[in-house]
Amino acid sequence: MVNAMIRISDKANQILNIVKAKRNLKDKSEAIEYVALEYGKDLLEPQLRPEFIEKMKKRQQESTIKVKDFKEHFGLK
Repeated sequence: MVNAMIRISDKANQILNIVKAKRNLKDKSEAIEYVALEYGKDLLEPQLRPEFIEKMKKRQQESTIKVKDFKEHFGLK
């Protein structure tokens, strides 16, 4: 675990207090960690997420079909 001394605005402090209260967290450190991890979910590319890797492994096992003309097959002509 990393310790950090940070400076935040009054507004950011209020937001952290709200997150702390809503999520029933012990302190602002937990609120900061929660906010960072939630933001990180959107920030990370899906191919880096473990769930995505598992999903692709399952898809590899699925049967496939040959398509000669993609547009024709999917009615895009």
